[in-house]
Amino acid sequence: MNKFERIKGALNSKEVDRVPVSLWMHLSKDDINPGILADSQIEFTKKYDYDFIKLMPFGLYCVEDWGAQVQYFTRTNRPPIIKKYGIQSIEDWGKLKALPAYYGTYGKQLQLAQYVSDKVKGEIPFVQTIFSPLTVARKLAGDRILLDMKERPELIKNALEIITETTINFVKANIEAGVDGFFFATQCASYDLLTEEEYKIFGEPFDLKVIESYNKETFLNIVHIHGDKIMFDLIKDYPVNCLNWHDRWTAPTLAKARTLTNKCLLGGVREVPYYDENNRIIRNSLLIDGTVNEVENHVKEAIEEVDGKGLIIGPGCVIDQATPEKSLFAVRRAVTANQHTLT
Repeated sequence: MNKFERIKGALNSKEVDRVPVSLWMHLSKDDINPGILADSQIEFTKKYDYDFIKLMPFGLYCVEDWGAQVQYFTRTNRPPIIKKYGIQSIEDWGKLKALPAYYGTYGKQLQLAQYVSDKVKGEIPFVQTIFSPLTVARKLAGDRILLDMKERPELIKNALEIITETTINFVKANIEAGVDGFFFATQCASYDLLTEEEYKIFGEPFDLKVIESYNKETFLNIVHIHGDKIMFDLIKDYPVNCLNWHDRWTAPTLAKARTLTNKCLLGGVREVPYYDENNRIIRNSLLIDGTVNEVENHVKEAIEEVDGKGLIIGPGCVIDQATPEKSLFAVRRAVTANQHTLT
């Protein structure tokens, strides 16, 4: 099977020659230059023979064009950070304007998709990373949004409409560029931040507008539910065909998720350290200092949880940029061990 056939088989819970797999990390040394980032991601995917590319624009690309000041380091494991939020007062929400996809920092991420498309379209599936409108709003303002949505809910909803329109502009341009799907990340669908009722007001309606702008035009449509205490029961019913979350350290497990949905599950690899009951690190991620055998067994456990069906092996979120080659190859080796001949 080629990579497209393998991914599509997993998405439809059909028999595949082996479980598809991909890993991704921020490439903070390269990610301010879309051409260099495209080459780095393609090289990474080909070197380890992974099955799809998750484009890795830096996580603040969606707010700089609205006035957020971003500090860049261009060093490994030093991703850009917010120097000054774009929203400094509640009145600032009313100043947002919808942006075209070719504008500023958004335009650079569109270039990333164009560069990758020019080099691997039809050879390796690739998806663009986008964020939920509420996630963008939080990146733009910080946690003051939690107060602002209480004090001026209509103002915030109007701002979310503008963010949604901008995101859809970006989506449409990426489809024209040739992406095979989208990695839609929500970082706010967590009971640590909001109640489900609040998310249904400020999150879900805008999420669905974005997703429905592409889900019938692209084939690999992933939703990533970030954080702990996630609203899995709500997000699992979004009109996407693949679900990703931190299944190795927050509920539900892959096995439990399989009882809740028939959608393809993307996960199985723990990307973070191990902690004790006092939240102190007791061991790094297996990807960092585990043996090849430990990493392979880790992946094997994930495959066995769902009998290898309707599964793509991947991390719950970005892996550490310091992950050694032996672990990157070990993850790929582990799915080869599960390989079999289709009849």
